Amino acid sequence: MTHHLVLGAGGVGRSTTAALVALGHTVTLASRSGRVVERPWQDTHPDAVEVVAVDASDASALTALARGAASIVNAVNPPSYMTWDTDWPPIAAATLTAAEESGAGLVIIGNLYGYGEVEAPMHEDDPMRPSGHKGRIRADMWTEALARHEAGRLRVTELRSSDYFGPGTTPRTSYLGDVVIDALLAGRPPLVPAGRADAAHSWTYVPDVGRLAARVAAGDDGWGRAWHVPTAPARTFDEAAGDVARVAGVKQRRVRVLPRPLGTAAGIVVPFMRELRETRHQFERPFVLDSELTQRTFGLAPTPWDEALAATVAARRAAKAARPAHAGAAA
Repeated sequence: MTHHLVLGAGGVGRSTTAALVALGHTVTLASRSGRVVERPWQDTHPDAVEVVAVDASDASALTALARGAASIVNAVNPPSYMTWDTDWPPIAAATLTAAEESGAGLVIIGNLYGYGEVEAPMHEDDPMRPSGHKGRIRADMWTEALARHEAGRLRVTELRSSDYFGPGTTPRTSYLGDVVIDALLAGRPPLVPAGRADAAHSWTYVPDVGRLAARVAAGDDGWGRAWHVPTAPARTFDEAAGDVARVAGVKQRRVRVLPRPLGTAAGIVVPFMRELRETRHQFERPFVLDSELTQRTFGLAPTPWDEALAATVAARRAAKAARPAHAGAAA
């Protein structure tokens, strides 16, 4: 049994914590607020997790928390999609310092932005060719971390996923959940803000991220390179919407896509839409993650697609049913 520090209490941080605890480890789960409402480990391992508040850009605080830990899992999600340029660099620097000074291995929860505009399924050894500033930020984070690993200053790995879905995702972190599933459950046709409804796209189930993160963090064989999280075969928006309707038992509805000129125009006044311009290529052409190497190396497989959709639908229905009760209690 070893101890681990997980930074970030969103869906990935909680899934990683639950997976580590299930393997018999203990965890310090740190977030900005120090508040974690959903605790899937509580019923079975209530004493295995300590929840604390920390500023992820405070290198001294992170180093103190990391002392004695086998790993640091950076599952931080900056509060605004619009401020990555200022939010990510100090967090990346602080986690590198904490890993170096404590001796803990560093597991970076990454994404696919660094690959840029691709023409074929993505593999872990593909070069970093970012096509925008967000991709450059993520590529630079990995390049600096890997350089320190190769210099013997720390141990690091990066786990890359495509767009998330699953129980516990936070707002604006799940296209499939926020745009497709919620609309269908509400009886509305999904309206996708960018892309094409018939372009193949990979969707990564959040609990699968946590399982891989826990496996690598607690092992000795995953360091010094990137890994792709086990991910089910790609599905288009149209296919995904049909699958969700079937699994949820709701009426099938055609996916609508906001025309590109309207999305561009909206970006003039809506900052979030402006930031989407950099990544809309991911939804306008096939954007497919290949995770075969990870699956073979660690003996892991993605959660079956229908099973993952069913769990996601159930979680979103439960969250919606709980909202009125919370509102009433607050009043």
